[in-house]
Amino acid sequence: METHQILGILLSICSLSLSQECREQLVQDIDFHGSDIQLVFSPDVNHCQQLCTQHPACLFFTYLPADWTQDDRNFYCYLKSSSSGQPGVQNPLQGVTSGFSLKPCNPDPKPCLPQLYYGVDFPGADIISLFTEDAEECQRACTQDPACQFFTFLNEDLTLDVYRYKCLLKFSWPVATLPIVERTAGLVSGFSNKVGTFQEGKPACQGKLFPNTDIPGSDILDLPAASPGHCQNLCSAHSVCTFFTFVSDDFNCYLKGNSIELVRKARDGLTSGLPARFCWPDNSWVNAALEGVNFKGNDIRFELTDDAASCQKTCNEDPNCQFYNYLKADFPDSVFRRRCYLKRSITMPAPPRVAKLATAVSGFQLRNCV
Repeated sequence: METHQILGILLSICSLSLSQECREQLVQDIDFHGSDIQLVFSPDVNHCQQLCTQHPACLFFTYLPADWTQDDRNFYCYLKSSSSGQPGVQNPLQGVTSGFSLKPCNPDPKPCLPQLYYGVDFPGADIISLFTEDAEECQRACTQDPACQFFTFLNEDLTLDVYRYKCLLKFSWPVATLPIVERTAGLVSGFSNKVGTFQEGKPACQGKLFPNTDIPGSDILDLPAASPGHCQNLCSAHSVCTFFTFVSDDFNCYLKGNSIELVRKARDGLTSGLPARFCWPDNSWVNAALEGVNFKGNDIRFELTDDAASCQKTCNEDPNCQFYNYLKADFPDSVFRRRCYLKRSITMPAPPRVAKLATAVSGFQLRNCV
């Protein structure tokens, strides 16, 4: 009971975002002090606001820009929330910018991020390096590579001349990732039918799965997944994943990287498979209703619906919803019965770090700008 009560409190906080008015205007030199829920890194305040918008619980934020001088917290983006939906403390603070989530404004779930950031480095998350004549060509290379989400270009002023004109293409998740997947009686979980469309426009294919098979070793990442098809979707979206293994008992998806050999071993309860990079594999996992499976956390809001099918339809119609939970009429706690919880994760390009570097130019792919 205590767990359900805490969940209800958190979800009521998240649901406040839709009752707020649309407030796009930024607030200069004001700190929304406290109420932090997550620290992320952003090259500018507009990107910070977009991250707040995509984060399921973020209602407002404070951003410390490149020219922040009071300490070394440049490019810090503090995502925030409160039970009232409003910042509890607003302090004057020279140099910071604050603002609000754009969730009430019906934002584009895949925002266009065209700006180039001169003197800015996005350290880490490299997938490919090449040489280009300038930052614009590097950005075009990133846009053409389906795995690239952002990039850093090292210009002709770099001290080490052997690295001049180097273009580093980088990766972050372009598809929805689940926070926690666990078994819970009395509910149904599933996906919006939009989450599997990152391969849209490519030819259909079967998608190679190996039932009751393990591919041991070569793990690069362990993620929660709902099904073998969802695990394949994650592997297909990751730039260096060569195959995967899904464990049905604990909903673990092991992404693996080994381009030398593929060693399969028979093992009950495991499904392995290959990514689909140049085609669109069977998408039935998106439409499946998963009985007794809980996608825990990442709530945007809830509505009352008659059944799980209506809940998925509600998720499909909400541009911000990526997955959902439906608490059935026989859910143990009657307070939560028939609630349809809409959920999402951040899928826009998000560098793991942002730093000053005079000889660098950074930016994002332009595929969302077409």
